[in-house]
Amino acid sequence: MEDRILKFISALRASGLRISLAESADAFQVIQKIGITDRELFRYSLKATLVKDSENIPVFDELFPIFFSHIDSPPMMKIAEDLSPEEADLLAEVLQKYNQKLRRMLEKLINGENLNNEELENLARMVGLNRINELRYREWLVQRMKRALGYKEIQLALLELVELLTQLGMNKERVNQMMQVLYSNQKAQEDQLRQFAGQRLAENMSENTPEHNINDLINRPFNSLSERDMAQLRKEVRRLANILRTRIALRQKKAKTGQINAKATIRANLKHGNVPIHLKFHGRSLKPKLIVICDVSTSMRYCSELMLSLLYTIQDQISKTSAFAFIDHIEYISPDFADKEAQQAVSKVLDRMPAGYYNTDLGNSLADFQKKYFEMVDSHSTFIIVGDGRNNFNNPRLDIFNKIARRSRRTIWLNPEAPTLWGSGDSDMLKYAPSCDAVLHANSLGELTTAIDKLLIG
Repeated sequence: MEDRILKFISALRASGLRISLAESADAFQVIQKIGITDRELFRYSLKATLVKDSENIPVFDELFPIFFSHIDSPPMMKIAEDLSPEEADLLAEVLQKYNQKLRRMLEKLINGENLNNEELENLARMVGLNRINELRYREWLVQRMKRALGYKEIQLALLELVELLTQLGMNKERVNQMMQVLYSNQKAQEDQLRQFAGQRLAENMSENTPEHNINDLINRPFNSLSERDMAQLRKEVRRLANILRTRIALRQKKAKTGQINAKATIRANLKHGNVPIHLKFHGRSLKPKLIVICDVSTSMRYCSELMLSLLYTIQDQISKTSAFAFIDHIEYISPDFADKEAQQAVSKVLDRMPAGYYNTDLGNSLADFQKKYFEMVDSHSTFIIVGDGRNNFNNPRLDIFNKIARRSRRTIWLNPEAPTLWGSGDSDMLKYAPSCDAVLHANSLGELTTAIDKLLIG
């Protein structure tokens, strides 16, 4: 408990509360005398010793349950203890039909087991929790952890469990009682995820210095960026774009010509008895033609904004860029960049297409693209998708995507989401990937810059 209180005090300090060592010592002395049995008395004691200004009370009230909600949380219940041998055999028989991962999660709910520390740490690494230091992302991170655990599949399995146990002869009232316990245990598990995420975020806050080194910021994942971080990165885009522009220009200067044209070389040197003296080369188009489709939904907004800003800042090194944005429909946004700074144009697009949760529909957006803009795609086009490949279980319209990919010179997908999550939940990434010439993971401005450099090599 001492360690938890220390972390709580550090999180309060990181949130702006001025707490001296003497005040921390006072808090420990009070808790030593009153204990933690009475939750409200415990909370009031900490508030009285640590909070000096009334304006800081909301911060205290937000952080307290994150660190101490376990004090009076009801324990998870074990179903197995109440089952007869026949009922236990029926349940074991039904569980065998599920795959190993799903069966393990169901058994945890049946046995009333919380997630262990190793499982929680694996989830934290998978969703980028260890690199985020703002509490406002807690619910979003909880949803990502639930998705990684396969919560939708678990919900469907629980419904199926009711039906199968009833069909096998278990008493319906008994089945309903069992399901109530399972749902209660799942709710307790969600509370565990919520508390773990909040506590880790608060710990990250306490360990985080106020100002980040710009190089560290460039390599931070998009989903851990705050608005203040983005303000710094928007300024950094121009510097990175200048580096890219110089690199691309040098590459083009060194590669003014393509491969040797053997037939033209022989014809040009017939007068020398077919002894090659003057080499002839194939012409080479050095500036690519890009068609970029960016997901500007909530989870993708920062990535797409920085991608578009980079591309339009180096526009002089590109033959032509046709840019589109989508959430549940597609919009042609290249006109927004005419005679405007890239940042101003991106802001205008984002204002016009407000983000929402769970409304992404790439399939419908591809249908819009085919209907209105398909003729833009030709054998000279590099077709680029910037998105996480999540469709909210809508039709991914692979037929249209494959048609566009076949018509393009190259198809590149930039995805900021961890590859381990591709194909999980509502992700259609593994369905789109086979039609792409390259799928690049770009989860930070640094990785995004590298990805753009790679795709412009061709």
